[in-house]
Amino acid sequence: MKTKMLTEVLQRVETWPTQAQDQLAEIALDIEASLAEGDYEPTRDELAGIDRGLRAAAEGRFATDAEVEAIFVRFRRS
Repeated sequence: MKTKMLTEVLQRVETWPTQAQDQLAEIALDIEASLAEGDYEPTRDELAGIDRGLRAAAEGRFATDAEVEAIFVRFRRS
């Protein structure tokens, strides 16, 4: 069983260059492996980002409501 979105994407993928198809296959295999394992293992970069966030929170460094809204406005325009 495939979702409608997956079916549509897979049809377009057939027109992609071989290298791009292989990249997508590797991503799919990573997802499949993580589903089989059940536990997610973050990368070193992700762990570093988590540590930065925890330090910032411990230091009381948070974005203001206005700063958060400005970011949302910026990304909504994209």
